[in-house]
Amino acid sequence: MTEFALDGYRVVDFGWVAAGPILGSMLANMGAEVIKVESRTRLDSMRLSPDNLEKDPEKDPWFHSINRNKMSITVDMAKPKGVELLKNLVKKSDIVIENFSPKVMPKFGLDYESLSKVNPKIIMVSLPAIGKEGPLSDVITYGMSLQGLCGLDSLVGYEGERVLGMQQAYCDWLSAIIGAYAVVAALYYRNRTGKGQFIEVAQMEAAISVMNEPVIDYSMNGRIMGTQGNYSPIMAPHGNYPCQGDDKWVAIAVKTEEEWRSLCKVMGNPPWTEDEKFADMKTRVENRKELDLHISEWTRGYTHYEIMEMLQKVGVAATPCLDMEERFLDPHLQARDVYVPLEHPVTGVEYVTNIPWKMSETPGGIYRPAPQLGQHNDYVFKELLGMSEEEIDKLTESRVLY
Repeated sequence: MTEFALDGYRVVDFGWVAAGPILGSMLANMGAEVIKVESRTRLDSMRLSPDNLEKDPEKDPWFHSINRNKMSITVDMAKPKGVELLKNLVKKSDIVIENFSPKVMPKFGLDYESLSKVNPKIIMVSLPAIGKEGPLSDVITYGMSLQGLCGLDSLVGYEGERVLGMQQAYCDWLSAIIGAYAVVAALYYRNRTGKGQFIEVAQMEAAISVMNEPVIDYSMNGRIMGTQGNYSPIMAPHGNYPCQGDDKWVAIAVKTEEEWRSLCKVMGNPPWTEDEKFADMKTRVENRKELDLHISEWTRGYTHYEIMEMLQKVGVAATPCLDMEERFLDPHLQARDVYVPLEHPVTGVEYVTNIPWKMSETPGGIYRPAPQLGQHNDYVFKELLGMSEEEIDKLTESRVLY
């Protein structure tokens, strides 16, 4: 039987849209029993993403990819009885996750102050966009707007040109990773002291914490870092170069003189490599645009895999820029079981990404597909909370469990 690092811990997941559900998924992948709180009165928008062509809440690829290994209950938090049921569940749980705006959980009496009275050992993780205090604390955002607000988008674009932005919810994933680290630290503290605690991970601050270079450059030099493209101040060539095929590219990075000489040899030592403009790293960086034109002229004669094989053999970092189909069929990723088949009761067999860590003693795994709405109501309310079938039927009829 597979062992898990967080076996025996129970998580109540109020996460909605991205950051909270991603954190819940990480804890579920480590073996925690994660119970996602949902309601038909307001569906998690991940159940109706643009990729859900049929607009069926049980057939959303985004929801299925993020919520595997979880359970689902349907409770209307707007009804007092629903809040009472959730507090009873918190009594029997270890961790609570939420990523609403700061006013939401206090409004329902489900904030940390209230829940810690119900269960003093509870660990609650809040992932607000901007933070619970400060002039912007009430600002409501999504991943894309957060990246603009924290300044991350201002760095993404071709060198010296207009901002393009990241075009993906990077802040959600990053704050969830930091949140998982904080949860493990809080569990360690609780196991020593018996005390729970409140964890706040402001998503904007999580993103700023990994933007060290632009922050330090401004504080030390007064410079505002802008769009960089693939430019590196210490490596040249450094970038993505066109190859044979429709929109196929290879990433190449050269750090040392030995690597540069190896690259030149693979290219056949063309005359331009002897130009003084490319004599050392300093001059190559200064003349990187012209250098990139020469490199691109060579890479266009081969496929991205051919370039990788030629350069990797001589110790030069080079890898294809793979699209989704290429990643799915890549022999290396297949050999490492990066994508695993999972049987879902509505959609049948679907492939999901495997957990990205490999632990020798508690490896974990993907053992349950994303839940259907309210699929685990009976387990939670009958088995965990000891309610009778008659009680559950009444709550279902009155749409408390809905």
